[in-house]
Amino acid sequence: MKKQFPALLLALSLLLSIPAQAAQTAAFARSRSYDGSFSDLTPDSPFYDNVAALYEYGLASGKEDGSFGLEDTLTVGQAVIFAGRVRSLYRTGEAEAAAAYRRENAPAALAYLRYLQAEGVLEPEFAEEPASLYQPASRAQVAHILAGVLPEEALPPVHDELVAAAYATRRFIPDVNETTPYRQDILDLYRKGVSVGSGASGAFRPGEPITRGAAAAMITRLADPELRVRPQWDLADLPSAAGTTLADLVEPGSYHISPANQEELESSLRHMLSQGNEQIVFYYPLLSEAEARRLMNQALTVIKAHCEQGYNEVRCTRGAGLLTLSFSAAGAGNRTQEYRTAAMEAAIAVHDRLWAEGALRSDMMELDKARVYYDWICANCAYDYQAGDDSLSHIPYSLFANRTAVCDGYTGAYNLLLKLEGIDCSTVIQGDHIWTMATLDGTEYHIDTTWGDSGNTVSYDYFAMTPQYSRTVHAQQSA
Repeated sequence: MKKQFPALLLALSLLLSIPAQAAQTAAFARSRSYDGSFSDLTPDSPFYDNVAALYEYGLASGKEDGSFGLEDTLTVGQAVIFAGRVRSLYRTGEAEAAAAYRRENAPAALAYLRYLQAEGVLEPEFAEEPASLYQPASRAQVAHILAGVLPEEALPPVHDELVAAAYATRRFIPDVNETTPYRQDILDLYRKGVSVGSGASGAFRPGEPITRGAAAAMITRLADPELRVRPQWDLADLPSAAGTTLADLVEPGSYHISPANQEELESSLRHMLSQGNEQIVFYYPLLSEAEARRLMNQALTVIKAHCEQGYNEVRCTRGAGLLTLSFSAAGAGNRTQEYRTAAMEAAIAVHDRLWAEGALRSDMMELDKARVYYDWICANCAYDYQAGDDSLSHIPYSLFANRTAVCDGYTGAYNLLLKLEGIDCSTVIQGDHIWTMATLDGTEYHIDTTWGDSGNTVSYDYFAMTPQYSRTVHAQQSA
C-alpha cells in the first residue's frame, strides 16, 4: 500500500487542553512552603522558582551543608531518584513509593531504579552496573530518564508541530541528530515544554553533564504546567508557497491577435495562462474549417506543455472572422476552475509540508529537490488503469485529491510541484505518453514519474535521464 500524508496543513502551535492541566494539577500538590533555607539559592537565580518548587513538592530537601548544590554535577543515580519521586508522587500522592524496593547495604538510587523499571519507565538493562549510578549524568541520559516518567495525558506534547517544524529546518536543536543517544527522548522534552535548550538555536548539548540547578528546572516542569516553557523560535521565514496562483507559474507572453507562426501562437497562449484566463480570441477572417481544426490541435499541444495548468481539451466557436478557443478539463464539466484551484491548494500544502518537515532544505541542489518530489509523487499515487478519455485522472487534481492518475495527471502534478520551487520544466509528448523535461542546476533532464511508480517500489531508472537515453528508453518501451 502506498504511503499518504495524513494531513497537509501545518499548524505551528497547539493549545494545552484544560482536562490535561486539571489532571496534572490534581496529581501534584505542594505540601510545604519554601522558606529560603538553601544557602546557594538566591531570588535572582534563574532556577529559583524551580528549586523552590522542587522543595515544596517534597521532591528534594537539599544537602547536609544547607545548600541545594545548584552548580554541582548531577549523577545518574540522583537523576533516577528525582524521576522516581516524581513518578511516585503522580501515581500515589506520596514521593517515596520506591521505599519498598530498598535493600540493606544497597545504594539508595538502586531502589528508585528498580521502582522505575517495575513501572515500565526505564528498561531493565538501564544502569546494569550499580557503579554507573555514581557517574555524572549526561543531558541525554537525563532526557531518557525523565521522558517516560509521566503518561501523555499528564504531560501532553503541546508544542509537537512547532518543534517538528523547527527541528526539521536544521536551524534549531542543531546538535541533536539521528545518531544522538536518546534523540527521541530529547525531542519529547521540547515538545512537552520541559526544555527549550540554550541559545537562540535551542541547542541541547546532549553529551555534556548537567547541573543540579538545570536538572531541577526540567524535573519541576514535569509536575507544574505553570513552569513549562515554549520555544521562542521564529519560523516566519520558513519557505511557503501560500498565495501562489497557477497564473504565477507561467512565463508571460505577448498577445498576437492573428499569430503568424508557432512562436507567436505559443506566446499568445502563455499570455492567456499568465492572465488567469481560459479563453483566447484570434482573428482569421479567411480561415478554413480544416485550418481552424489544425490551429485547435496546435493550441492544445502548447497547452499540454503546461499540463500543470489542468487543461486538456479545447472547444472552438467562430463568427465574423473571430475564432474563440475555450480550454477545459475533460470530464470536469463546469467544474474545471474548481479542480484547478483545489490542485493548486493541495500542491502548496505539499510544498510547505515538505519544507516544514525538512525533506526540502535551502542547501539542496535542484536535482535533490526534484528527487524529493519524485518520491512524494510515487508514494502518494496509484496508476488508474480504469481511466477513460474523460477521466479526471488526466489532470493534477486527481493525483492530489483521489491519489490516482494516468501519465498526464502524474506529469501535471509533478511539474506543478517543481514550478513551486522555481524549477523550469515542461513536457515531452510521444504518442499517447507524456513525461517531464526539467532544467536542474543548469542541466536538462527527463523525468517520468508514471514509469517510476510502475512497480511495488520506486524506480529511479526514470529519474534524471539524459534526453538521449530517455528517448531511447521510451522508444523501446513503445515498440
